[in-house]
Amino acid sequence: MGPSFNQRFDQHGTWRRMFAHQLAQLGQWMGANDLLDAGVQERLERLEQQVRSDKVTVAFVGEFSRGKSELINAIFFAGYGRRIMPASAGRTTMCPTELGYDGAIEPCLRLLPIETRLQASGVAEWRLRPGSWVRLALNMDDPEQMARTLEKLSEMRSVPLQEARALGFWSDEADGAGLTPDADGMVQVPAWRHAIVNLPHPLLKQGLVILDTPGLNAVGAEPELTINLIPQAHAVVFILAADTGVTRSDLAIWREHLGAAEDAVDARLMVLNKIDTLWDELTPQEQVQAQIERQCAGAAQLLGVQPDQVVAVSAQKGLLAKIRCDDDLLQASGLPQLEVILGTGIMGRRQAILRATVGSGVASLEAEIRRLLHFRRRDLDEQMLELRSLRGKNASVIDAMRGRIEVEQQEFEASTTKIQAVRAVHMKMLRDLFQRLGPRGLRVHLAALAEALQHPGLKLGVRKVYGEAFDQVRGAIDAAQAAGGEIQAMLGGTFRQLNTDFGFSLQVPQAPTLAAHIREITAIERRHLQYIGLASTLRLAQPEHGPRLLHALTQRLRTVFEAVANELELWSNSASSQLEAQMRERRHSFARRIEAVNRIQDAASGLMERIAEIEDAERNLAVLEQRLLELTAQLAPQALVDEAAAAPDMAQPQTEPLPLTRVATA
Repeated sequence: MGPSFNQRFDQHGTWRRMFAHQLAQLGQWMGANDLLDAGVQERLERLEQQVRSDKVTVAFVGEFSRGKSELINAIFFAGYGRRIMPASAGRTTMCPTELGYDGAIEPCLRLLPIETRLQASGVAEWRLRPGSWVRLALNMDDPEQMARTLEKLSEMRSVPLQEARALGFWSDEADGAGLTPDADGMVQVPAWRHAIVNLPHPLLKQGLVILDTPGLNAVGAEPELTINLIPQAHAVVFILAADTGVTRSDLAIWREHLGAAEDAVDARLMVLNKIDTLWDELTPQEQVQAQIERQCAGAAQLLGVQPDQVVAVSAQKGLLAKIRCDDDLLQASGLPQLEVILGTGIMGRRQAILRATVGSGVASLEAEIRRLLHFRRRDLDEQMLELRSLRGKNASVIDAMRGRIEVEQQEFEASTTKIQAVRAVHMKMLRDLFQRLGPRGLRVHLAALAEALQHPGLKLGVRKVYGEAFDQVRGAIDAAQAAGGEIQAMLGGTFRQLNTDFGFSLQVPQAPTLAAHIREITAIERRHLQYIGLASTLRLAQPEHGPRLLHALTQRLRTVFEAVANELELWSNSASSQLEAQMRERRHSFARRIEAVNRIQDAASGLMERIAEIEDAERNLAVLEQRLLELTAQLAPQALVDEAAAAPDMAQPQTEPLPLTRVATA
């Protein structure tokens, strides 16, 4: 059997630490050899930040009482020897809960009161207001205290029906998922809107984020969860129950929030939980297994997925088996098979994407440094020819050469005014581009949609307005792509002229292709149209729901626009840094040439000494180029994968991550 999710994630954490350490080594080496300009440093820092801050989010989605929290306990928290997340009878997670780790704060549970739904601000905005959250400490040395504290996730409160409607909850007997008022007209609603659990668990410290979601009623009432958090998860584990099969509410969650995401269907895993309810000592094991397989096949058919995407488990027996170290019960629970699928599927895909991204970044960085080394080598060759031409020449010839060098230097400095003018035009084009991709530009594109969503009553024509708004948003990305092409053409002409005039080796990087962002926007549109086209029609008629939906959409699109702007900025900086680096090298070259002429005049041996120095410098360039190849080869994704797989701590998925010093020594 392959590595479990925990083992695979531990390997991923080791790979990330190795990459960050070796990237730092590359940066130190470049700095020591005067190869680290501002643009290259920025790219190094972004690569390191991308790897260090990479998060892998796994969302557990399903109706109430399907065993989501128990499955989380079994996979991630069995080492505590008891349940940590509330999962016993009558106790279930009632609000969306994120489990992660932030080293800047102590272990704690943070709770956002449900009343915040009465305001238009989304959860992302409330994150910036820590004083609005209830904060409870978690004692990592006391599992019972942790479990008692996390029972707050199950809290409910009674509110009048009118307030329940304003909060996004209402009675809807037609679909069976509503919350029914009691005899006094009061409705039980979750006490909390969102929860964040900060735990120094080894996997959470390495970047894993677990999203535990409540049932259909709570999921549908929070647009930010439905159309932002769940779609952005790298994998979704959809929980069903073997004792109930696929119910109507299960199908509603699947169809409204998960099933139509065709671009992410391979990141969906269906778990048929509670198979222990089918275990029967009076029935042969073969018949029980056949019944479980029929349940899995039926679930796959109803959900429209491949049969191998449905895994049968018993989270409760798996947790019990891990606590009691009962290998037979653990195998019977099906939990090891699920963990392997999570590891090879979810982690495998995420690792492949990240490694391909950083591999491309390292290759681009290597090419840029090689261009700079090539420019230095050509400059040394020119100096060598110049110095050899002075052999046997008298003082007047040497004076003439100094005069020619000074004239070249003056002409070069005079040309920098033209370069600055081009740079000013370049920066103005970028500022205009960033302004169009900023919050104000996005508000303009969404203005008509904002008006339609805030209109009272049923919003029957909102799908058309959505389509028009998304057409404008896609048009903004298309315009950014065109602007990038214009900037590239302008810089290309300037670079070709500079290469001709001064022997530079400038090359404008290919403008970023923004097609992936267009596809992401189309996927966001599809999810929104799915959301408003099914059971949310009545919900949209509520005056409070439209602004919440608009906020969720604005936050999501703003993230895309910022990603586009960052990508264009990094590309632009890469082009500018090339020019700055080669201009700096040329100025150093003039200084070295004049110094060499002065030394030749002062001493007869100066010429030969300078020629010897240039020969040494050329040999050193060859050494630098070889070392560059060695350092970047160490950063190759597969090389780090092999090294991570061979690391001695890989067989200990629940241990603390290796400290950086130990990785460096290895």
